[in-house]
Order: sequence, then C-alpha cells, then structure tokens
Amino acid sequence: MREVPSFLVMITFFRVLDKGTLIQMKSLVFFKLLGMLAFSLCCGGVLAKECINTITPLSSHTFRYELLSSQNETLKQEIFSHYHLIPTDDSAWSSLLPRKVLREEEEFDWAIMYRKIKNSGGLREVDGLLNEVSLHDVRLEPNSLYGIAQQTNLEYLLMLDVDRLVWSFRETSGLEKPGEPYGGWEKPDSEVRGHFVGHYLSATAHTWASTHNDSLGEKMYSVVSALNACQEKMGTGYLSAFPSKLFDRLEAIQPVWAPYYTIHKILAGLLDQHTLAGNPKALKMATWMVDYFYNRVQNVISKYTIQRHWNSLNEETGGMNDVLYRLYRVTGDSKHLILAHLFDKPCFLGRLAVQADDLSGFHANTHIPIVVGSQLRYEITGDPIYKEIGMFFMDIVNSSHSYATGGTSVGEHWSDPKRLASTLSTENEESCTTYNMMKVSRHLFRWTKEMAYADYYERALTNGVLSIQRGRDPGVMIYMLPLQRGGSKARSYHKWGSPFSDFWCCYGTGIESFSKLGDSIYFEEKGNSPGLYIIQYISNSLDWKSGQVVVSQSVEPVVSWDNRLRVTITVSSKRNATSAPSTLNLRIPSWTNSSAKASLNGEDLSLPPPGNFLSITKGWGSGEKITIELPMNLKTEAIKDDRPEYASIQAILYGPYLLAGHSTGDWDVKSKATSLSDLITPVPSDYNSHLISLTQESSNATFVLTSTNLSIQMEKYPEAGTDSAVSATFRLISNDKRTVNLFEPQDFIGKLVMLEPFDFPEMLITHPGNDTSLVITQSSDGAGSLFRLVAGLDGKDGTVSLEFETQHGCFFNSGVDNQDTERVKLNCNSKSLDAVFKQAASFKLGKGITQYHPISFVAKGAMRNFLLAPLLSFKDESYTVYFNIQS
Repeated sequence: MREVPSFLVMITFFRVLDKGTLIQMKSLVFFKLLGMLAFSLCCGGVLAKECINTITPLSSHTFRYELLSSQNETLKQEIFSHYHLIPTDDSAWSSLLPRKVLREEEEFDWAIMYRKIKNSGGLREVDGLLNEVSLHDVRLEPNSLYGIAQQTNLEYLLMLDVDRLVWSFRETSGLEKPGEPYGGWEKPDSEVRGHFVGHYLSATAHTWASTHNDSLGEKMYSVVSALNACQEKMGTGYLSAFPSKLFDRLEAIQPVWAPYYTIHKILAGLLDQHTLAGNPKALKMATWMVDYFYNRVQNVISKYTIQRHWNSLNEETGGMNDVLYRLYRVTGDSKHLILAHLFDKPCFLGRLAVQADDLSGFHANTHIPIVVGSQLRYEITGDPIYKEIGMFFMDIVNSSHSYATGGTSVGEHWSDPKRLASTLSTENEESCTTYNMMKVSRHLFRWTKEMAYADYYERALTNGVLSIQRGRDPGVMIYMLPLQRGGSKARSYHKWGSPFSDFWCCYGTGIESFSKLGDSIYFEEKGNSPGLYIIQYISNSLDWKSGQVVVSQSVEPVVSWDNRLRVTITVSSKRNATSAPSTLNLRIPSWTNSSAKASLNGEDLSLPPPGNFLSITKGWGSGEKITIELPMNLKTEAIKDDRPEYASIQAILYGPYLLAGHSTGDWDVKSKATSLSDLITPVPSDYNSHLISLTQESSNATFVLTSTNLSIQMEKYPEAGTDSAVSATFRLISNDKRTVNLFEPQDFIGKLVMLEPFDFPEMLITHPGNDTSLVITQSSDGAGSLFRLVAGLDGKDGTVSLEFETQHGCFFNSGVDNQDTERVKLNCNSKSLDAVFKQAASFKLGKGITQYHPISFVAKGAMRNFLLAPLLSFKDESYTVYFNIQS
C-alpha cells in the first residue's frame, strides 16, 4: 500500500499521455508533480498509473442529477439495479479503452453486445459453483508446517491489547481512552489508523473458527463491543479511527491517504465476525456503516456528477465492492448491491473486459481487490462480462507479471509485461498482492475446477505466504519478499516488522493469511451424491457433513533425499453402517509425473495424467485408507521476460517448493550436465548430525569460528537464522573410510577429519603451507585439509583441538598468544604447551548453529557449489532465487 498523496497517484503518467489521454492540472499540482518526479528519478520513488473515467454530459449528466435528487428511493434502486447503477459505464469503457485492442469497426458491436447482456434480465445467482467448506469443520495437525504457522499467528493475536487497538476509535468518538495507542500505521496521526483493527477482526474470526480458542473468542468479542460503543456514541453510523473530514477531502479530490481502504477493512472484519463467529451485533454495525456511506456517495453524485465519484476511486479503496457484494448476500438489501456497483472501477475493469494487457504502471494492490469484487459481481448477477474479466486478469498476471513464487509487483506496481528480469530487487512481491491474488484464483477454481488455479494457489501459499513469517517469532513478518540476487528478507526497505510498532498493510493481510490456512484444502459439490475436491495436501482432519464422513490427511514431511510427497487419507463413516455414496476427487498436481501412485485399502488405483483429478465414488466404511505417492521433480522455470538476452535467467523448483541458493555473488549454474539431477544433488539425511560450531569464551563474550571472505576467523556468537550463523557452521567429514557409524560430533574425536563450510559445499578449511593463516579452498584430494580432532588441550570437558595431520604439534589457534584476536591460524608451539597456547587452541564442540533444511540440495555453480533450500526456510540469510542457467 503506497504512502504517497492522492493528487500524485491520480495523475496518469507519460505512458498514458502517449496514448492520447489529455491530462489537465492546475499549476500547483503540476509543480508538485515535477517535485515528485525529481524525487522519483533520484531516490527510486514510483508514480502510480491510475485511470480517470470520462463521460459526455449528454449521456447522463442532466438525467442523473435529476434522478439522484429525487426522493423516490424505490425508483432509483430499480433503475440503478437494472443498469448496474452506472448508466454510462458501457460507453465509458468503449471510449476509454486503448485503440490497439478495440478497432473502430468493432466499437459499436461491442457496445451493443454489452448492453444486451446487461439488460437481459434480473439478478441470477450463478449455479453449479463449488462450495467452500466451513473452517469450523477443518482442524490442522498442530505439529505440521501449517499447524505451527497457524499457532504462531494465534500467539500474536493473543498478544495484542484491546484498549491499545481501539484507542484511536475511542478518541474519534469522544470516549474515554485508557492505555496507549500502538505505533506505526496505527499511531494517532496516521491517516490509515484503524485499518489493522479491521484485519484483526477478520483474522480472529477465521482463527477462532479454525481453533475455537476461548481466549481469542473473548478478545475479539471485546473489540467488537468497544467499536460498537464508539459507533453508538457518534450516532450517525460512521465508524472509523479517523474523523469523517478525511472523506470530505477525498470527495473534494484533495490529498488524503486512502480512507475507503480502511473502511473496507473494518466492514470486512465486522462481516467476518458475524458470518464466522456468529456475532449479530457485528452485522448491525456493518449495515449501519453502509447506510452512512450510501448516503455520502449518493450526495456526491447528486451534488456533482458520477464523474466526481469516479475520480475519488483513483485513490486506493481496498475491496469496497467485494465486501459490499458479500454483505448483499447476507442481507439481500438492494442498497448494498447498488453501493457495491458504485465501487466497481469501470475504467480499470473495462480494459480487462476487452482483454487488454494494460496493467503496466498500475498500483497492484489497489486493483487486485477490485477484480475480486468483480468476481463476486459475476457470482451474484450472472453477468458473464465479469467472469471473463476474472479469467483474463489471472491469465495475464500469470503469463506476464508473476514471479516463480506466485507473487507479483515491484515497488508495489506492475511493470511492463514480460520484462521481469529488470525488476529483481529488494522490493518485489508486496505480501498484500499475494493474499489478494490467492482470492482471485480461489474464485476461479470454484467456477471451473481447473487444475491451473489449484496449482497456482498451492505455489503462492507455499512460497509467498509461508515465507513472510519469521519462523516461530509471533508478530514478525515482512512487507516485501525480496527477489534481488544475494538479497535477504532482513535487508529490504522495511526489513522484518515488529509486533507492536509497524502494522503495515501487509501485517493486516499477513495475520489474515495465517488465520485461514485451512480454507482452501477442500471444496464440495452438494447434491444427492455429494462430491469433495481435495486440492491441497496438508495434514488435517475434516468433518465432512455433506458426505457424513470424517476425512483425515497425514502428509509426511517433504525431504530432498526421497523425492515423493506421501499422503495417507483416512475416510471413516460417521454412522455405524457404510455411508451413502459420495465422491472424493484427489488432485494429481501438474508438477508431478506419470510415476505417481495411489491405492485404496491396499489395492492399486489407475491414475489419470498429472493435472487431473483422481475420482473415487463409493459408500465409505470405517478407517478406509487412500495412499498417494507423488514424485517431486526438480525443474527450472524461466523468468517472465521475452527478451532473448534473459532467456537463461531461471528459477529452480522442487515440486511446488521454490528453491533459493545460499549465494551472494555466484549466480551461474553449470549446465553441461545432461539433466538437472546431475547439477543438483540431495543433501543426505545424516548430514545434520555432522554439523558443528566451535566456540571460545573470552572477556564475558562467546566467540565462534567463522568463514569470512574465504578466510577463517573468530567472531561474536551470532543469532540463528542469519548470514553470520551460516558462516559459523561447518560439516565434519571423516577421512576414515572404514568408519560408518558417526552419528554425533563427539563420534569424530580421535579421527582424521576435514571441515566443510556450511555454505561452501565441497570446499574445505585448508592450511596453504606458505603461511600460517587458514583459508577456504577447493581441494579434491584433501591435501592441506586433514586435521585430527582430539580432546581439548585445556583439559576441559566438551572441548576439542584440531591438529594438522602432517605437522604434529601444530593446531588451530585463535591467536590470543600473539594478540591477534580475529584471524585463526595454524600455530606451532616450539616451547612447552603453556596455558595461553592451550586455551587458544581449545574450542567447545557444539552442534551447528545452522542446520540443513530437510529439503536441501547442493548445486554445481560455475565458480563454486552452493546450497539450495526452500525460500520459506530463509530468515536473515542472503539468498538468490533466479540463476543464470545456460542451456
């Protein structure tokens, strides 16, 4: 969500000027634009492309003014419902669309076709769509990857204080406000204060439905009650943490930061509290709010024209159309449908309606929610234009604007189509965009049952959502997902957030994403013979009420040394007898191959090709088992860039997992091998037990042996999950070929060993012979790299020393005896082994600070090998997602 004044983001930039759009602006705004342009050029700022609807006065001005000034509400609602509220949206669309996609001879036919579709009858809710499965019926396995992520998010939701969350709401309404307000985007002078509280209502409702945690239930109920008191105190239906004068500025087209964006979050949160948590008070609050804004919007259109309202939509409005369509489904109140139509943005949706890939320059997360709302418009009205809009939008984002993570945007904006190689930076993939693109794909799958949308959802969830949470640290998430080579989540512009002082837009969507990890595992078809679509393989249990069975998934953790995703699905009838017949449709993902296997109660099943569903129809007894084995292939995927010079820039995937390299300077992969399996090899399962870190205590501080710039030195003990922790971890390699049972670092004591840096596979700590310094080199024969691991010379428990094999009496030495406290050398004591020497040559032997992720590979780089692991496993470490892989 961009942090720039609205007058800047309303102005269409030079790309649109080239298309003949005439922009007129007052001199003050013009000079402000020039100032912002100068800032953009020197400081990396971005000017957003927006679209401004234009209509002719003859088409509607007089009629609209008179109609909207009328006191006949019934007449207005009937006319506006019939015409989708905007009598001129069809002419506006056909006149604003780029001429390159709508030839003059086609313009008239298209307008007639649209009017015919639009005026063909009343509302027709679309039939035959897959239904959502209630979160109340799905329980994630607590120890699974997804269960741990859900629990981490739950802990954060419970950490937040009710009084601090609603502080600004109470201030705006004039109520007593105990406690202190939160900071960041929720601080009292932020123009989007209150937006996170709306997200909090949604996230707590989803999490409570998923867990039924009593403490969370009490907390979310308290927030709703506090907000209700604020709304009643103001007495108009208005509810926000900022005063209504921000809407006065918006309606006057004056600078303001996205007030409707925040209102959308509050409305959505209240609606979720009603639909998921059963709070009737929340629904009453939401409808009262909508009454207030219905009157505001009606007043703007009556006083001016609909042009003024459309201009105000060039500020970020979130998913106002989406939440209003959702509300209409609950209430059936035509005012809610009318207001939803008013927040559709025809100048943007119209481009998509005639299939123009014109996303370049638009602020991504301003417009994705509008598409989500248009998808609900299709579901509610049956208008096929909006079905085509959703499908085309997903197609062009996936084909031209998405990264291998499933995410989109750079600096929050869409770049030129199929030009992504030039966009890799620290500011890729705003987390909000992934959250909203998953909504788009979810709707599309429910409409079509097409595998591509399920595959997309899985990839975005696996790589774009799980990657934004910092392990088990509650309330620590990121804004952007950097894709710059050698980048790090900790070194983007915003870096990692903090639990109580940031509250960015991506914190709001983040807590929502982790609150509903179970909402797209299953979809169902109801009927006499119900069907269940299983599209995500996540350990969980489902109480499938329509099928009268309990479905449980047990998914074995994915590892690199066994390339099969193994799933066991247990189905048990909820009755004493066999259930009535129902169908389970099991997703066979596009990323697997023809070697996939499945069985039912031990009997092999015939599988369709990847990219299809395996359907099993039967009456289910007790404890019936389906097993699935899905081979996970290594594959490369070229970046979305059609310039020949970037054809070799590719990402590496293992099934749905995007692999990132522990690489900060070498981004080329050797490619003379005949297959990826020759270039990329799994890290064996026992390697973690061979990882060590060597430490020493000095001056009340702990120092650790590290590899820095291919040299060995002592540095202060680092935090786990950082580049320093990676550099302070080594793998012990035994030179004794007869020894196979080495399970712990202590098992290596007394043996000849080599030390391999964690992030430099097949390179070794070496004594070059012409110097006492230790370095890291590639050494195929181990010459100069053999050391004997012996009990520590200091005689203390748990310490070891490393003696050079060909120079007895020469040991790894931290240099304390010669006042060199950084470089580690091979030191030979010609005198008796004095206490200082013994101390400097003795290290405490511990397990590696860093560990191999179960999905870890060694990749053959052009200059050196490097490790590959899932992007989601990286915290503060440097990583590279796109490599130069020459064919």
